[in-house]
Amino acid sequence: MTELTLQDAFRRAEAGMARAAELGVDMNIAIVDAGGHLLHFVRMDRAWLGSIDIALKKARTAVLFRMPTAVIGGLSQPGGPCYGIELTNDGLVSFGGGLPITDGEGRTIGAIGVSGGTVEQDTLIAEACLATP
Repeated sequence: MTELTLQDAFRRAEAGMARAAELGVDMNIAIVDAGGHLLHFVRMDRAWLGSIDIALKKARTAVLFRMPTAVIGGLSQPGGPCYGIELTNDGLVSFGGGLPITDGEGRTIGAIGVSGGTVEQDTLIAEACLATP
């Protein structure tokens, strides 16, 4: 299994910061390993302090369930099959901005969590991080 390294995390975070600068928004970017443990975190200069925890939880949610946090959001709506899941695992986040990182064989090796803008901006920046090998 391919392992996510600190250097991989640095490159991904740099790509995310570059995309955030293009969008004109300061972000918190968290990258966790396959076990959900923090590998790298960056907070841009004026990123919201309250979004630190959200970025971390988005990354952790994405790796624990091996799917984007937005997908979990769709499943966790009232009446949905996973309603209330946000209350498990010491708190999850079920809106966009968290994406799993997979290796060449499709195995989850980590995840990215981004917070500080709109959900759309968070997702765009997480996608930029993910697109960087």
